[in-house]
Amino acid sequence: MERRVKSGEEKNGRRETLRGTAPPRPAPPPRRRTARAGAERAKIPNRQREPGRGDCGMAQDTAVPKLNFEYWLDKAIEWGQATTLESQKDVCLHLPQLQEFLHQLYETLKHMDSIAAIQQFPLIGQLLGRLCWNPFVIGYDESQKTLMWCLCCLYSSEPQNPVELKANSWIRSLLCHLLSSSKWESSEAETSAFISTLGYTSADYYCHLVKSMVFSLVTELRGNQFSELNIQGRVSTSRLNAVSLFCVPLITLPDLTPLVETLLLYHGGASKEILSSEFLEAVNEAFLKKKISLSESAVFSLWLRHLPSLEKATLYLLDQLVSVQMNSLEEVACVMKDLLLPQAASHPAIFRIVNEIFKNAVLETDGAPEVMTIIQVFTQLFLQGHQNEYKQHKFPLKTYFPHHHQPLVAALLRRPFELPTTHWAEHLKHISHMLKALVEDPNSSSLADLFEIWFLVARFGEWLDIAVEQLLKAAAESDALLWLLAFYYCPQNENQQRTQTMVEAQAVYNHLMRLFSCTVLSVKDLEAAVPSVKDVEQCCSKHLITHLLTNFLLFSSGGHMIAQEFIDHITETTDTSKEVCSLLIRTAYRINRSGEENQRTLKLLNELLQKLTLKV
Repeated sequence: MERRVKSGEEKNGRRETLRGTAPPRPAPPPRRRTARAGAERAKIPNRQREPGRGDCGMAQDTAVPKLNFEYWLDKAIEWGQATTLESQKDVCLHLPQLQEFLHQLYETLKHMDSIAAIQQFPLIGQLLGRLCWNPFVIGYDESQKTLMWCLCCLYSSEPQNPVELKANSWIRSLLCHLLSSSKWESSEAETSAFISTLGYTSADYYCHLVKSMVFSLVTELRGNQFSELNIQGRVSTSRLNAVSLFCVPLITLPDLTPLVETLLLYHGGASKEILSSEFLEAVNEAFLKKKISLSESAVFSLWLRHLPSLEKATLYLLDQLVSVQMNSLEEVACVMKDLLLPQAASHPAIFRIVNEIFKNAVLETDGAPEVMTIIQVFTQLFLQGHQNEYKQHKFPLKTYFPHHHQPLVAALLRRPFELPTTHWAEHLKHISHMLKALVEDPNSSSLADLFEIWFLVARFGEWLDIAVEQLLKAAAESDALLWLLAFYYCPQNENQQRTQTMVEAQAVYNHLMRLFSCTVLSVKDLEAAVPSVKDVEQCCSKHLITHLLTNFLLFSSGGHMIAQEFIDHITETTDTSKEVCSLLIRTAYRINRSGEENQRTLKLLNELLQKLTLKV
C-alpha cells in the first residue's frame, strides 16, 4: 500500500485517534460524546479540517459526502447492546435508515486507505465497534456484510507501528465475532431473545447468518472479477488482503468454503500476490490434513500463486509415503491422487517445481528404493492424467522436459501398453542406444548433465523393470539391455565402475539363463551358479544382480518353488529387504495394470510381500 510521509503532528494525531477505536467487549458504558468528539477533533491537523464546515463531530472534506455520523454515534451509544425492550424497539425502528447510512459510509471509505479513513472519521472505531455488538443490527438484512466491508477498509495491510498492529488485531477479533458469534458464550444470553423471535435455534441462526454473509461476499467478488474495467467498482487489493486474513481463524468452517475458493480463484491483475500469506498457508495446511475439501481448480490456483504451499505439499506427500509401509502401489497411487499433486502437475510450472523437489529427495536419500518407486508412480499418474485431458487444454509433453534430448524423451514417454509386448525388446534397445550416445558424448560429460540424463531415465523406471523381464523371458539381445541397467545402477564410469558392473552382470545373467528352463531347482543349485550377493564388492553390481535374481525367481519355471526360501536367505544375509520389497511391489503393480493373465505369479508375489513387509 502506498504511504506518504507525514509530519510529526499528523503521526501524533494518528496515534491518539487509534487508541479510541477499539472498545472492549462488552461495549463500554455510554460516555459524553460531545466532549470526546471535541478532544478528538483537536488532534487532527488543521489542514485536514475545512473552515466553515461547522461542528459536525468529524473532519470533513469537499470530496466526501456529508454523513449524519454524530447522529448514529449517539444512537449506537444509546442502544448499547439492545438489552432493554425500549432500546430494541428503537433499533428496529431505525434499522433501514442505519443500513443506508452504513452503505454510504462504506462507499466513502472504499476510496480511502486506512490512514485517510481514520483521519477523516476519528470516531469510526467507536461507532463500528458498538454496532458490531448489537445483535439486532448485525441480524438485519445486509448490515453485517456492510459492517465487515467497512472494517476491511480500516485494516492496514502493511502496518508500520505497534498502534496499527493493535488496531489490526482488534479488527480481526471483531470480524471473527461477526462470523462466529455463537462461539462467544456471553453473547448467547444477550441474543437469545432476538433469535427466538425469528423462530431459529441459536445454532441455526448463526449458520444462516454465516451462509448469507458468505453468499454476499462471493457474489460481490465474482462480480468484480468480471467487471475489472470498471475501476470505481473494483475491490481494492488491500481489502482483498484483509478479507483473506480474516478468513484464517475460520478456514475449516464448511460454510466458508465457497468464499475460500472464490478468493483462491480471484485474480485482479495485480503484479504482486493480493491474498495474505497467512491465509494461503492456513488453507494449504487444512487441505493437507483433510480438514477442508476444495475443488481441483482452487487447489491448483493455491499452489500456482504460493510456492511455499506447493513445496510443503510435495514434501508432505514424500514424508507420508516413506514413513508408512504401503503394501501395494495401488495404495501409493490412491494417496497421490487424493492429494491432487499428479493432477496439478499437468501445469508445467507446478511440474517443474515438483521435479526439482524430487531431485533433491533423490540426492538426500542416495536414491533410496522407496523414493525412486514413489517418483516412478507419480510419473505414471501424471502421464495418465495428461492423456485424459481435453486436447485443447493440453500442453505438449515436450513442454515438461524442455532441456532434454527430445527423441529420448519421446521414447521414454511411450507407455508399455501402447506397444505390443513383442516390440518391447526392440524399443528398449532403441532407448539404450540413444542413451549411450548421449552419455558418451564429450559435450555432455559434466556431472550435472549426467545426473539430469540419469534422473530422466530413472523416473520412467517401469521400462527398466521390463528390461530385466525381457532379458529373462524373451532372450533379448543382452548387451544393449544390460548396458541400460548398468547405467541406471552405475551412472558414473569413474575407474571403469560401469564397465566392471557390466562384466559381473553378464556373468550372472549367463548362469541364470542356463537354469531358466529347469522345472526343478534348489537353493543350492542357484547359489552354486550365482556368486553370493554379499560377496559382490561393488554396490551398483549388487543392486543389479539383486534385480536379476528377483525376476528370475518370479518368471522362471523352477524359481517359484524356491522363491520364498531364497529371498529369505538374501534379505537375512544382506541389507536388501527394502530393495527387494520395492521390486516385488512394482512388479505386482505392473502385472495388475497390464491385465496379464498370470495368476500364479500374482499369487506368489502376494505371498512374498505378505511375509517381507513384516521385515521392512
